[in-house]
Amino acid sequence: MLSNPLNTQWRHGHLGNLMGLALRRFDSRVLSLMAHNVEVPLALSNLAARQQVSAAHVHITRHLPPEGARLTELASLAGMSKQAMGDLVTQCEAWGLIQRAADPLDARAKRVNFTAIGMVWLKAFEAAVAQAEAEFREEVGDTVATVVKLGLEAYTAHSQASAQGAISPLFGTTLQKTTVGDKHAHTDR
Repeated sequence: MLSNPLNTQWRHGHLGNLMGLALRRFDSRVLSLMAHNVEVPLALSNLAARQQVSAAHVHITRHLPPEGARLTELASLAGMSKQAMGDLVTQCEAWGLIQRAADPLDARAKRVNFTAIGMVWLKAFEAAVAQAEAEFREEVGDTVATVVKLGLEAYTAHSQASAQGAISPLFGTTLQKTTVGDKHAHTDR
């Protein structure tokens, strides 16, 4: 038996856990705002209010391009398996958010597209995200919010593509590795 028990505090305070908690809080706030948005069709706002719409469903809202996508493309964009995305698509299709249609480039394939109701949902999602971001800025301050966003952009640039040439949507500048370690710099200033 160990005389000094293992310190397990790191499990709750590490960056990955904190980012996960922040994402769950952010998504929860977005869905809450959507549940109370008068522009969202009543059936969908009721689903959101009763927490029937989850963060998993938000993957479709975040990742489905307005022009639509094949299921495999959508799953890849969301970082999910094709089967898991297929289940979400089936559920969202039943809610009237999206529809499957023949792919004009490949008769064997289907494309997933937003319906008219889905486009209303997407606009409401945009407004809810903007409000949740504004609330985050108000809570932590503009400087911290900007640093967090820049840091996350730089960190996620590695998984989306090489950090070389990745564009910051916040400032429209290029993120590049510096010559020291894995730090990133905005090079277009």
